[in-house]
Amino acid sequence: MAVEPTQRPALFDSASYHAFRFVARDIDERGHITLRYALDDDIDFVEEFDLPSGTHVSSDDRERVDGLLSLLHWVAGVSYFKTAVPNDVRCESGTPPPATAALLEALYSEGLGELAFVNGLRSLPRPSFPVGVAAPPVAAADELSRVLVPVGGGKDSIVALETVRRSACELALFSVGDAPAITRTAAVAGLPRLIAHRRLDPGLAALNRTGALNGHVPITAIVACVALLTAALHRFDAVAMANERSASSGNVTWDGIEVNHQFSKSLRAEHLLRAAVAELGPGLDIFSVLRPASELAIARAFARLVAYHDAFTSCNAIFRLDPALRTASWCCDCPKCRFVFLVLAPFSDPAHLRDVFGCDMLDDERQFGGFALLTATGGNKPFECVGEEEESLAAMRMLATDPRWREHAVVRRLGAEVLPTFAASAGSPAATLALSGDHAVPAALLPDVRAVLGA
Repeated sequence: MAVEPTQRPALFDSASYHAFRFVARDIDERGHITLRYALDDDIDFVEEFDLPSGTHVSSDDRERVDGLLSLLHWVAGVSYFKTAVPNDVRCESGTPPPATAALLEALYSEGLGELAFVNGLRSLPRPSFPVGVAAPPVAAADELSRVLVPVGGGKDSIVALETVRRSACELALFSVGDAPAITRTAAVAGLPRLIAHRRLDPGLAALNRTGALNGHVPITAIVACVALLTAALHRFDAVAMANERSASSGNVTWDGIEVNHQFSKSLRAEHLLRAAVAELGPGLDIFSVLRPASELAIARAFARLVAYHDAFTSCNAIFRLDPALRTASWCCDCPKCRFVFLVLAPFSDPAHLRDVFGCDMLDDERQFGGFALLTATGGNKPFECVGEEEESLAAMRMLATDPRWREHAVVRRLGAEVLPTFAASAGSPAATLALSGDHAVPAALLPDVRAVLGA
């Protein structure tokens, strides 16, 4: 159990804290992980993970994965650092080597860009991490035989797992937690799944209620680190993420950076994480198998995977920390629901999408403003896991000429009020659907990527 913090102030004053401390980390023989942090000498935090049932960690394993445990400790600390964003960072349980320090400085600055912007901070947090001595990097295996695919119950991870399934690799699924959409997805896939569980320090919510800074953190990086530890202990060669090309596109420019809700899913973050894993991981690889593709291309592939259509949910309301605010399926009133409906529509019949979502969002004129905002019309692109403005525009162009959709109320207004404000060359469907060469997908998987995500 998490220890009680030294003190929980009645009113939290972020400016009164000067140092964030990485105090200690531990993993026991059953895969129970304890991560300890502190703000100055005043507030202690304990975060816990339980790796999948059946995990056994021998003394040899503990030594072999210590670098990955350190990485999880450093990356997961962002949830507690954000309460006060102090400039001073103290790594008391070990110092990160150079590539790892570079990853951490990015996650604790650009990865908190949205939090800083939304909370009206004067500037981006820019803590400086101490840099240790670099050990020789460990190369990942030349050939893949066993791949672990994290799933979240949405369309992207489903397309990722089906892409890897086409290969000759042995495949298993992974999740942190067991949300209903994840369980349904795993059941349809019929593949083994390893489930980890996370427990945030219970005092964090209390601090948030008393004025601690709160907001979006680079959660994908945390999930990736838990997946890497699980993969190493269960002798997988690689972790295949489901982060698309569009995740590299930000939301708004502020304080000299492009604030990106999906920073930890971006190609830049992937490169930084891969370099850190080469320093710390026992010959593991991590990459995004969907990186060559736009969300629109992924939606085209997913539209063909009909068996999953009653199982998946991409709405992030199912992952809210407060159980009372969680939904079991689509809320149909958020940017993510609108975006997924929009990119699936060109490849789907209206009646089918009504069955999947429970309503026809493109025939509800009250939704017009939310759909227009996906192209940044009327403001900036929403701080959500939605694609580039260009691909939303491309989907709208396709729908405007599609006899199945063009008379729907929102589609008519998008065609009349949004499309004419853009150059005719903007939002080309062909360009948006084309695959990119900028990725880290192993050569052995590229034929499968092209087969699933190509035309």
